[in-house]
Amino acid sequence: MPELPEVETVRRGLADHVVGRRIETAELHGLRVARRHVPGPADLVSRIEGDTVVAARRRGKYLWLVLDPADPAEERRSAASSSGRHALLVHLGMSGQLLVEAPDAPLERHLHARFSFADDGPELRFVDQRTFGGLALSELRADGIPESIANIAPDPLEDAWDADAVVARMRRRDSAVKRCLLDQSLVSGIGNIYADEALWRAAIHGERPANRLTRPALHRLLGHATEVMTEALGQGGTSFDALYVNVNGASGYFDRSLDAYGQQGRPCRRCGTPIRREAFMNRSSFSCPRCQPRPRLVRRGG
Repeated sequence: MPELPEVETVRRGLADHVVGRRIETAELHGLRVARRHVPGPADLVSRIEGDTVVAARRRGKYLWLVLDPADPAEERRSAASSSGRHALLVHLGMSGQLLVEAPDAPLERHLHARFSFADDGPELRFVDQRTFGGLALSELRADGIPESIANIAPDPLEDAWDADAVVARMRRRDSAVKRCLLDQSLVSGIGNIYADEALWRAAIHGERPANRLTRPALHRLLGHATEVMTEALGQGGTSFDALYVNVNGASGYFDRSLDAYGQQGRPCRRCGTPIRREAFMNRSSFSCPRCQPRPRLVRRGG
Protein backbone atom coordinates (compact mmCIF):
# COMPACT_ATOMS: atom_id res chain seq x y z
CA MET A 1 0.00 0.00 0.00
CA PRO A 2 1.37 3.46 -0.84
CA GLU A 3 2.54 5.34 2.24
CA LEU A 4 2.81 9.06 2.91
CA PRO A 5 5.63 9.90 0.44
CA GLU A 6 3.91 8.08 -2.43
CA VAL A 7 0.51 9.66 -1.73
CA GLU A 8 2.07 13.11 -1.35
CA THR A 9 3.83 12.67 -4.70
CA VAL A 10 0.47 11.93 -6.32
CA ARG A 11 -1.15 14.89 -4.51
CA ARG A 12 1.47 17.26 -5.90
CA GLY A 13 0.80 15.97 -9.39
CA LEU A 14 -2.93 16.59 -8.96
CA ALA A 15 -2.22 20.10 -7.69
CA ASP A 16 -0.23 20.80 -10.85
CA HIS A 17 -2.58 19.21 -13.39
CA VAL A 18 -6.14 19.18 -11.99
CA VAL A 19 -6.67 22.03 -9.52
CA GLY A 20 -8.56 24.98 -10.99
CA ARG A 21 -10.38 22.90 -13.60
CA ARG A 22 -14.12 22.15 -13.83
CA ILE A 23 -15.25 18.53 -14.11
CA GLU A 24 -17.31 18.12 -17.26
CA THR A 25 -18.11 14.41 -17.06
CA ALA A 26 -17.38 11.56 -14.68
CA GLU A 27 -17.53 7.88 -15.63
CA LEU A 28 -17.35 5.07 -13.09
CA HIS A 29 -16.86 1.52 -14.33
CA GLY A 30 -18.23 -1.23 -12.08
CA LEU A 31 -19.58 -1.04 -8.54
CA ARG A 32 -16.42 -1.59 -6.49
CA VAL A 33 -14.83 1.76 -7.25
CA ALA A 34 -17.62 3.60 -5.37
CA ARG A 35 -18.39 0.96 -2.73
CA ARG A 36 -17.28 3.38 0.03
CA HIS A 37 -19.86 5.91 -1.23
CA VAL A 38 -23.01 4.47 0.34
CA PRO A 39 -25.58 6.14 -2.00
CA GLY A 40 -23.85 4.45 -4.95
CA PRO A 41 -21.91 5.40 -8.08
CA ALA A 42 -24.77 7.20 -9.85
CA ASP A 43 -25.17 9.54 -6.88
CA LEU A 44 -21.45 10.26 -6.78
CA VAL A 45 -21.35 11.12 -10.48
CA SER A 46 -24.40 13.38 -10.29
CA ARG A 47 -22.97 15.31 -7.35
CA ILE A 48 -19.53 16.08 -8.82
CA GLU A 49 -20.21 16.78 -12.51
CA GLY A 50 -19.90 20.51 -13.01
CA ASP A 51 -17.86 21.00 -9.83
CA THR A 52 -14.55 22.84 -9.87
CA VAL A 53 -11.48 21.31 -8.24
CA VAL A 54 -10.13 24.00 -5.92
CA ALA A 55 -7.46 22.05 -4.01
CA ALA A 56 -5.71 18.68 -3.65
CA ARG A 57 -5.18 17.70 -0.01
CA ARG A 58 -3.76 14.78 1.96
CA ARG A 59 -3.61 13.41 5.49
CA GLY A 60 -1.39 10.38 6.00
CA LYS A 61 -2.22 7.89 3.25
CA TYR A 62 -5.56 9.54 2.40
CA LEU A 63 -5.96 11.89 -0.53
CA TRP A 64 -8.85 14.11 -1.56
CA LEU A 65 -9.88 16.75 -4.06
CA VAL A 66 -11.73 19.73 -2.62
CA LEU A 67 -14.68 20.48 -4.90
CA ASP A 68 -16.64 23.71 -5.27
CA PRO A 69 -20.22 22.64 -6.13
CA ALA A 70 -21.79 24.10 -9.25
CA ASP A 71 -25.29 22.86 -8.40
CA PRO A 72 -27.11 25.18 -5.94
CA ALA A 73 -28.85 22.17 -4.38
CA GLU A 74 -25.51 20.48 -3.85
CA GLU A 75 -24.09 23.69 -2.41
CA ARG A 76 -26.92 23.75 0.14
CA ARG A 77 -26.26 20.10 0.92
CA SER A 78 -22.63 21.01 1.68
CA ALA A 79 -23.58 23.99 3.85
CA ALA A 80 -22.50 22.09 6.97
CA SER A 81 -18.95 22.65 5.80
CA SER A 82 -17.57 26.06 6.70
CA SER A 83 -16.45 26.49 3.09
CA GLY A 84 -19.63 25.17 1.45
CA ARG A 85 -17.41 22.64 -0.34
CA HIS A 86 -17.11 18.87 -0.27
CA ALA A 87 -14.34 16.38 -0.92
CA LEU A 88 -13.84 13.58 -3.41
CA LEU A 89 -11.88 11.16 -1.23
CA VAL A 90 -9.52 8.79 -3.04
CA HIS A 91 -8.11 5.67 -1.41
CA LEU A 92 -5.34 4.14 -3.51
CA GLY A 93 -5.49 0.76 -1.75
CA MET A 94 -2.71 -1.61 -2.81
CA SER A 95 -2.44 -0.70 -6.47
CA GLY A 96 -4.54 2.39 -7.21
CA GLN A 97 -3.15 4.92 -9.67
CA LEU A 98 -4.33 8.43 -10.55
CA LEU A 99 -3.10 9.20 -14.04
CA VAL A 100 -3.30 12.39 -16.12
CA GLU A 101 -3.81 11.28 -19.72
CA ALA A 102 -4.68 12.82 -23.07
CA PRO A 103 -8.39 12.23 -23.84
CA ASP A 104 -7.50 10.09 -26.86
CA ALA A 105 -4.94 7.93 -25.02
CA PRO A 106 -5.74 4.18 -25.04
CA LEU A 107 -7.88 3.10 -22.09
CA GLU A 108 -6.06 1.14 -19.41
CA ARG A 109 -7.08 -2.46 -18.79
CA HIS A 110 -7.99 -1.82 -15.15
CA LEU A 111 -9.62 1.58 -15.62
CA HIS A 112 -12.32 2.21 -12.98
CA ALA A 113 -13.00 5.95 -13.21
CA ARG A 114 -12.50 8.65 -15.81
CA PHE A 115 -12.94 12.41 -15.41
CA SER A 116 -12.98 14.89 -18.30
CA PHE A 117 -12.76 18.64 -17.85
CA ALA A 118 -14.48 21.62 -19.41
CA ASP A 119 -11.24 22.93 -20.91
CA ASP A 120 -10.91 19.78 -23.10
CA GLY A 121 -7.41 19.26 -21.70
CA PRO A 122 -5.90 16.11 -20.19
CA GLU A 123 -8.32 13.92 -18.27
CA LEU A 124 -7.89 12.21 -14.92
CA ARG A 125 -8.13 8.41 -14.69
CA PHE A 126 -8.29 6.06 -11.71
CA VAL A 127 -6.70 2.70 -12.50
CA ASP A 128 -6.65 -0.11 -9.95
CA GLN A 129 -5.46 -3.62 -10.77
CA ARG A 130 -6.32 -5.21 -7.42
CA THR A 131 -9.49 -3.14 -6.83
CA PHE A 132 -8.80 -2.45 -3.13
CA GLY A 133 -8.92 1.31 -3.72
CA GLY A 134 -11.94 3.48 -4.39
CA LEU A 135 -13.71 6.84 -4.40
CA ALA A 136 -16.24 8.43 -2.07
CA LEU A 137 -17.76 11.84 -1.47
CA SER A 138 -17.48 13.36 1.99
CA GLU A 139 -18.38 16.64 3.65
CA LEU A 140 -15.54 18.73 5.01
CA ARG A 141 -15.19 19.62 8.67
CA ALA A 142 -14.31 23.14 9.79
CA ASP A 143 -10.62 22.17 9.83
CA GLY A 144 -10.78 21.04 6.19
CA ILE A 145 -10.57 17.29 6.94
CA PRO A 146 -13.26 15.04 5.38
CA GLU A 147 -15.71 13.78 7.98
CA SER A 148 -15.26 10.18 6.86
CA ILE A 149 -11.59 10.17 7.94
CA ALA A 150 -12.00 12.21 11.13
CA ASN A 151 -10.47 9.29 13.06
CA ILE A 152 -7.18 9.53 11.17
CA ALA A 153 -4.45 11.27 13.17
CA PRO A 154 -2.26 14.08 11.80
CA ASP A 155 0.92 12.94 10.06
CA PRO A 156 4.49 14.12 10.73
CA LEU A 157 4.53 16.49 7.72
CA GLU A 158 1.39 18.39 8.76
CA ASP A 159 1.21 21.72 10.59
CA ALA A 160 -1.17 20.00 13.02
CA TRP A 161 1.49 17.43 13.99
CA ASP A 162 2.23 17.42 17.72
CA ALA A 163 5.15 15.10 18.49
CA ASP A 164 4.92 15.70 22.24
CA ALA A 165 1.29 14.56 22.31
CA VAL A 166 2.06 11.45 20.24
CA VAL A 167 4.99 10.50 22.47
CA ALA A 168 2.78 10.90 25.55
CA ARG A 169 0.18 8.55 24.06
CA MET A 170 2.82 6.02 23.02
CA ARG A 171 4.24 6.01 26.54
CA ARG A 172 0.87 4.81 27.83
CA ARG A 173 0.84 1.74 25.58
CA ASP A 174 2.44 -1.60 26.36
CA SER A 175 2.16 -2.82 22.76
CA ALA A 176 5.09 -3.16 20.35
CA VAL A 177 6.44 0.20 19.26
CA LYS A 178 6.14 -0.78 15.58
CA ARG A 179 2.45 -1.46 16.14
CA CYS A 180 2.16 2.11 17.44
CA LEU A 181 3.89 3.48 14.34
CA LEU A 182 1.40 1.62 12.14
CA ASP A 183 -1.66 2.77 14.12
CA GLN A 184 -3.21 5.44 11.89
CA SER A 185 -5.31 6.78 14.77
CA LEU A 186 -2.07 7.59 16.60
CA VAL A 187 0.17 8.79 13.78
CA SER A 188 -0.84 8.57 10.13
CA GLY A 189 1.13 8.02 6.96
CA ILE A 190 3.68 5.53 8.27
CA GLY A 191 3.39 2.03 6.85
CA ASN A 192 5.56 -1.07 6.97
CA ILE A 193 8.38 0.27 4.80
CA TYR A 194 9.04 3.53 6.60
CA ALA A 195 8.40 2.04 10.04
CA ASP A 196 11.23 -0.44 9.46
CA GLU A 197 13.48 2.30 8.11
CA ALA A 198 12.80 4.60 11.09
CA LEU A 199 13.37 1.76 13.58
CA TRP A 200 16.67 0.88 11.90
CA ARG A 201 17.86 4.48 12.06
CA ALA A 202 16.86 4.71 15.72
CA ALA A 203 18.48 1.31 16.48
CA ILE A 204 15.25 0.07 18.09
CA HIS A 205 13.65 -3.34 17.55
CA GLY A 206 10.00 -3.07 16.51
CA GLU A 207 8.87 -5.49 19.22
CA ARG A 208 10.11 -3.25 22.03
CA PRO A 209 7.09 -2.20 24.15
CA ALA A 210 6.42 1.49 23.62
CA ASN A 211 6.00 2.17 27.33
CA ARG A 212 9.49 0.80 28.02
CA LEU A 213 11.14 3.39 25.78
CA THR A 214 12.15 6.78 27.09
CA ARG A 215 10.62 9.99 25.83
CA PRO A 216 13.89 11.00 24.11
CA ALA A 217 14.03 7.60 22.38
CA LEU A 218 10.46 7.94 21.10
CA HIS A 219 11.10 11.51 19.94
CA ARG A 220 14.22 10.28 18.14
CA LEU A 221 12.21 7.47 16.49
CA LEU A 222 9.47 9.83 15.29
CA GLY A 223 12.13 12.23 14.07
CA HIS A 224 13.70 9.48 12.00
CA ALA A 225 10.28 8.58 10.59
CA THR A 226 9.83 12.19 9.51
CA GLU A 227 13.34 12.29 8.11
CA VAL A 228 13.11 9.10 6.07
CA MET A 229 9.70 9.98 4.61
CA THR A 230 10.97 13.43 3.63
CA GLU A 231 13.95 11.85 1.88
CA ALA A 232 11.68 9.36 0.10
CA LEU A 233 9.41 12.18 -1.02
CA GLY A 234 12.41 13.87 -2.59
CA GLN A 235 12.93 10.76 -4.72
CA GLY A 236 9.30 10.32 -5.72
CA GLY A 237 8.55 7.60 -3.16
CA THR A 238 9.35 3.89 -3.15
CA SER A 239 8.43 1.58 -6.02
CA PHE A 240 9.00 -2.17 -6.03
CA ASP A 241 6.89 -2.82 -9.13
CA ALA A 242 4.83 -0.93 -11.71
CA LEU A 243 1.78 -0.63 -9.44
CA TYR A 244 2.84 2.60 -7.71
CA VAL A 245 3.43 5.49 -10.12
CA ASN A 246 2.89 9.25 -10.06
CA VAL A 247 0.28 11.02 -12.21
CA ASN A 248 2.63 10.89 -15.20
CA GLY A 249 3.17 7.14 -14.86
CA ALA A 250 6.72 7.39 -13.46
CA SER A 251 7.96 5.23 -10.56
CA GLY A 252 9.76 6.47 -7.46
CA TYR A 253 13.29 5.26 -6.77
CA PHE A 254 13.79 5.49 -3.00
CA ASP A 255 13.95 1.67 -2.93
CA ARG A 256 17.64 2.10 -3.85
CA SER A 257 18.21 3.94 -0.55
CA LEU A 258 16.48 1.52 1.83
CA ASP A 259 18.62 0.36 4.74
CA ALA A 260 16.36 -2.29 6.30
CA TYR A 261 13.11 -3.01 4.46
CA GLY A 262 13.55 -5.75 1.87
CA GLN A 263 17.27 -6.07 2.58
CA GLN A 264 17.20 -9.60 4.07
CA GLY A 265 20.67 -11.20 4.00
CA ARG A 266 22.45 -8.02 2.92
CA PRO A 267 25.02 -6.47 5.27
CA CYS A 268 23.78 -3.73 7.59
CA ARG A 269 25.24 -0.46 6.39
CA ARG A 270 26.08 0.46 9.96
CA CYS A 271 27.75 -2.71 11.33
CA GLY A 272 27.91 -5.26 8.50
CA THR A 273 25.65 -7.88 10.13
CA PRO A 274 23.21 -9.48 7.65
CA ILE A 275 19.73 -7.96 7.87
CA ARG A 276 17.10 -10.40 9.17
CA ARG A 277 13.48 -10.87 8.22
CA GLU A 278 10.83 -11.65 10.86
CA ALA A 279 7.06 -12.07 10.81
CA PHE A 280 5.07 -9.22 12.35
CA MET A 281 1.29 -8.62 12.19
CA ASN A 282 0.84 -10.81 9.08
CA ARG A 283 3.60 -8.97 7.29
CA SER A 284 7.40 -8.89 7.30
CA SER A 285 9.75 -6.84 9.44
CA PHE A 286 13.39 -6.24 8.58
CA SER A 287 16.03 -5.28 11.13
CA CYS A 288 19.68 -5.67 12.10
CA PRO A 289 20.26 -8.39 14.74
CA ARG A 290 23.21 -6.48 16.18
CA CYS A 291 22.00 -2.87 16.02
CA GLN A 292 18.40 -3.77 16.91
CA PRO A 293 18.48 -6.67 19.39
CA ARG A 294 15.19 -8.34 20.20
CA PRO A 295 13.72 -7.33 23.55
CA ARG A 296 14.06 -9.81 26.37
CA LEU A 297 10.87 -11.65 27.25
CA VAL A 298 9.28 -10.35 30.45
CA ARG A 299 7.98 -13.15 32.65
CA ARG A 300 4.66 -12.32 34.29
CA GLY A 301 3.13 -13.73 37.43
CA GLY A 302 6.27 -15.58 38.55
